[in-house]
Amino acid sequence: MPFVKKTASPAEERRRAEKTQVWLSPVRRIERLAAEERICAMTFDDGPCRLPACPDRFRGKPLTLVLAELLERYGARGTFLVVGDTSGGYPDKPGKPGSPFWNGTAYDHFPDFGRDDQGGAANCPELISRLLAGGHEIASHGYAHRLFGRKALLHGGRRCLPDLEAAEADLRLLHKTVEDGWGYPMRLCRPPRGEDGMKGGFTSYDVFALMGYQYLSAGFDGACRLPGRSYQAEVEAAWRPMERLLLEDPDAFRGQVIALKDGCNMARRTPVADALERQLRLLTDHGYKVVTASELLERAPFRDAAAESRTGRDARRLLRMGWCVAYQDNALRPERTLTRGELAMMAFGWETVRRRIELVRSGRAPFRDMAPRDPYAAAAVLAVETGAMAAPEGRFRPDDAVTPVEVAQFCATRLGRTPPLGDWERISRGAFFSLIAELMP
Repeated sequence: MPFVKKTASPAEERRRAEKTQVWLSPVRRIERLAAEERICAMTFDDGPCRLPACPDRFRGKPLTLVLAELLERYGARGTFLVVGDTSGGYPDKPGKPGSPFWNGTAYDHFPDFGRDDQGGAANCPELISRLLAGGHEIASHGYAHRLFGRKALLHGGRRCLPDLEAAEADLRLLHKTVEDGWGYPMRLCRPPRGEDGMKGGFTSYDVFALMGYQYLSAGFDGACRLPGRSYQAEVEAAWRPMERLLLEDPDAFRGQVIALKDGCNMARRTPVADALERQLRLLTDHGYKVVTASELLERAPFRDAAAESRTGRDARRLLRMGWCVAYQDNALRPERTLTRGELAMMAFGWETVRRRIELVRSGRAPFRDMAPRDPYAAAAVLAVETGAMAAPEGRFRPDDAVTPVEVAQFCATRLGRTPPLGDWERISRGAFFSLIAELMP
């Protein structure tokens, strides 16, 4: 899974965000958040793992338990992105040690090829119970860790799930396993190997929307995956970059999501077992608190607006009422002009998740100026059907700025309250957040 190795400054991230073409979405990609305090999240993929660390300095203790106890020693809470069971991926054969296919040429097997019964929530329920008892968070990494889609250059002959329905079924199986077993509803997910695309023109954002999940990515790679010239080199590769960044800028990890591994690297070693304590010590020495990804998201919901800023407060209020206020990259971009397509998506995005899929598959354009694959098409259809917006002569004009009259019509229909008509030529997204927040009871 590709991650950003070098943590960018907030100014660099703002410039990058402005150049990125993104759309409003029910699903937000969580990488780094606009935290006003030194808090961050540490996330661990591919577990739980019952096998001991390798090399084993912990007298046979399961790796997942080693990681949980290390976190707790520093008053930290982790987010463990778990799989269900990878034993369904046979017949298969192990790949070359040190390669991305070390644990299977056709499928991933965790914690190792032929050792599937020693990993996953379905096989290691005692480890899931232990994580939850320790206050840690459980998130989804796919039941079988089967790729949503395939890129031959990166994944070779890896088998992937055939379509969107298969991806949804895989996620629902893991969701049901965790909810039935522990009464725990997962809310975050990371796609296996970070692969977003899938057949039919859909992406992980579509399947996460069907599940009601948010996309937990990461802004910093804590290493522990790639093989090094020695075990000690692998351990140093995990904590030395963090040390350098903190020496350059003590706030480098403020609001950051850090990616780690709950399992072996490609050389079948577990440098995370020794690197994690060094990382935790560095963060603690610089005044950081390590929290779960959900707590980090609650305390700092957005990428580019502090929770206690005017924009942050207004946007959070709308977010809690089910509005899609942020773009896919979790930025609010409050200075941007609000467009008609965005207005429809903000209000009707969650209600039209399945309708979007149906529209894409139908191939029928809903309006003369919107293709069925337009990210705002389904929301625009519902906005017109409910009378909240209009499409004269079959044109929705999704890129046009919203007018005062259109805002008044929208609010009267959607909220039952009409704001005073302004005389603006354009209304920014931030100004709209404030206007709607004031109308809310």
